[in-house]
Amino acid sequence: MTQSQAAPDTLYEATGRDDIVLPFQIDPYGVRGRLIRLGTVAETVIGRHGYPDAVGAMLGETMALAACLAGSLKYEGVFTLQTTSDGPIKTLMADITSGGAIRAYANFNADAVADLTPSDVAARSVPRLMGGGYIAFTVDQGDDTDRYQGIVQLEGHTLSECTHAYFRNSEQLDAGILLACQKGKDGWRAGALMLQRLPYQRDLPGNPTEEDYDDGWHTAMTLLSSGTAVELLDQDLSPDRLLYRLFHGEGVRAYPAQAVSATCRCSSGRVERVLKSLSDEELRDLKQDDPDVSVTCEFCKTVYRYDEDQLAELRNAD
Repeated sequence: MTQSQAAPDTLYEATGRDDIVLPFQIDPYGVRGRLIRLGTVAETVIGRHGYPDAVGAMLGETMALAACLAGSLKYEGVFTLQTTSDGPIKTLMADITSGGAIRAYANFNADAVADLTPSDVAARSVPRLMGGGYIAFTVDQGDDTDRYQGIVQLEGHTLSECTHAYFRNSEQLDAGILLACQKGKDGWRAGALMLQRLPYQRDLPGNPTEEDYDDGWHTAMTLLSSGTAVELLDQDLSPDRLLYRLFHGEGVRAYPAQAVSATCRCSSGRVERVLKSLSDEELRDLKQDDPDVSVTCEFCKTVYRYDEDQLAELRNAD
């Protein structure tokens, strides 16, 4: 039985059941996991851009994956997931702070995306939608610490399979991930479910043998694979009920959820610092035929505009 079954209000009284990262653990087999539900957050981030469905679906999966992977780390700062590829979808980028503020954007070739077949889009085919390239995972904890970055080739049919390759080759950890994103009558929704195997210890609760431990992991992965995209995105199926359906026979415990919000970190101050650092020639290139300089945030589409007087005052300031 999950902790949420025993006291359901304690898990969601502060966060609600949507736009959350819900951590859980399966005992006694050293399996931990995260369940991600993005509703309003997914619609806010994807909807503001008006992306084609193929791009929106892949960006939603990227957001859910970023929240999932960030939830497995202990850090204070920003976790970034970025794909760079040579196919119709050139870039997918999502970052999330340790406080749960997430933002994302995509860069794509509109003509190439329009030529994609419905089956390619429905299958989330990485080879067809993205082509060849890589995924970069970055943890930035500020100026006083070194950034951690992992890079893996886009090897797999889906983003889930590409992430499995990263864990297998780079982290040498066993992990399983389900991803889903869909546009429904209420807008975009995205979700993820991830299991991660912890190293075997002889003093684990229940004292399982190493063979029992291996069997427990294989059972958990089989149960994970029985989950569906419909369940991940179902507003009427609460997160704890989904975990109970999948893993109740194994002894699953859920913990308090962390809220996720659609929050951009752009600001006029950051834009102005960049403008002050540019040369006169670079500023002229920005203006083109417009006497003003306009800077649009890739993430939230906020436009920062400066006329000649404002630019002069900005660049002459100490």
